[in-house]
Amino acid sequence: MKAPALALAVSAVLALAGCSTGGGSDSAGPSASATATPSATPYLPVPAGVTLTPPGSQLSVGDAASVAYEPRQDQVGALDITVTALETTKIEAFSAWQLSDAQKASTPYYVRATIENVGETDLGGRPVPLYVVNENDVLLEATPFASSFKPCPSTPFPEKFGPGDSADVCLVYLAPDRGELEAVSFRPEETFNPITWTGEVVKYQPPKPEKKPKDSKKSKNG
Repeated sequence: MKAPALALAVSAVLALAGCSTGGGSDSAGPSASATATPSATPYLPVPAGVTLTPPGSQLSVGDAASVAYEPRQDQVGALDITVTALETTKIEAFSAWQLSDAQKASTPYYVRATIENVGETDLGGRPVPLYVVNENDVLLEATPFASSFKPCPSTPFPEKFGPGDSADVCLVYLAPDRGELEAVSFRPEETFNPITWTGEVVKYQPPKPEKKPKDSKKSKNG
């Protein structure tokens, strides 16, 4: 059986990824302002009680952010996002997939996050709006899979992801040319001053198999 190909080329980046302009406040990377003053008016309309994290905020792994974006022109989504872990693994983890030469020369990363829908829009089936920033200040999209990849599924939101729903997600990113993960970024469009998360990148450790309970000894009397 022919091995499935990864669904996204390793060079896939956002169209706005080339917007790095020498470290200005519009940069995609962690050089964005560490302190941002909240605006009296949210940058997008969100339900009462949702306080958006200021654009430009720099967070650490484990921190939560409330964000809003437009998955399409006539919709607004609002999410609470907590990036919970940054992991790296070897490219050999994808030996069951057909890899291009560029993919074979990449560094794979797993980004884990807990996300809750705090808006009024069902975001079911839509991509998780998180990217990673590499050492060249370029935004990289997550790599989806055409079939199951247990260590890190890297799938869109569940088919139904309505108000109040939450999900633990894991996204795969392939950093070109054995690149490095510098930050995780929420940046829904080019003019948005990104919210970023940074932290220690640890080696992925497969979960230990659960121990099966020992069968109780049958009584001698059967």
